[in-house]
Amino acid sequence: MMRALSIAGTGMAAQQLSIEVIANNLANISTAGYKKSTWEFQDLMYEAMRPAGTTTSTGTLPVGMQIGTGVKPASVHRSFGQGEFQQTQNSLDLAIQGDGFFQVSLPDGTTAYTRAGSFQLDDQGRIVNVDGYPIEPGLTISQNAKSVSISTDGLVSVTTAGSSAPTQIGRIELARFTNPAGLDSLGKNLFRETAASGSPTTGTPGLEGFGLVEQGALESSNVNIAEEMVNMIVAQRAYEINSKAIQVSDEMMGIANNMKR
Repeated sequence: MMRALSIAGTGMAAQQLSIEVIANNLANISTAGYKKSTWEFQDLMYEAMRPAGTTTSTGTLPVGMQIGTGVKPASVHRSFGQGEFQQTQNSLDLAIQGDGFFQVSLPDGTTAYTRAGSFQLDDQGRIVNVDGYPIEPGLTISQNAKSVSISTDGLVSVTTAGSSAPTQIGRIELARFTNPAGLDSLGKNLFRETAASGSPTTGTPGLEGFGLVEQGALESSNVNIAEEMVNMIVAQRAYEINSKAIQVSDEMMGIANNMKR
């Protein structure tokens, strides 16, 4: 019965983690480029009270007797499914249809990766994200530019005052990873490469498996409210049944303690 208390306790802790992940997903349902988190559990080690295959006086045991010790969280990782597009008509709002990440340069010189394509111009005319981190490769729009056009393959063109023909100033490149679920979340819609994600491969949008860039749109969160509500109900019921197991174990111990000769 003491073992049951411990096992049920691990189950309650696991479902508490489930609710925390669900709460974070729901909190970010309106966050552009947000990718929902998913979780996985593993069973804990087993106590072998009678190993299978043990030789006895009557022969070899065909089955054993193992008692589990509970559950533990194995991982919480991002699911990089495509989110829906929200049209904004802002010429510097970009969304990726397919695989890939935008690249931005952090203050320490390293590169971060994001699916949130809400870009703006800083005081120097550089294209930056909402935190002022410039996009890589760097792109600068002149002050006399009347309009900015970004093609699906990332080619950036501007039309300046006094000129009717657009001028190409550069191209937006995307990065992709062998295992994007292994990326390290930095907050602010940013990710950083890790040994698990592998090194990034950069390239032109629309080529070699990279997604296309859509101007004037943002990718919405890929959180599904109905799915998260179902997950919440499942986690709540699992938490309740584990708490019931603790209650029953406590009652059984109470019965054993109150037994009289």
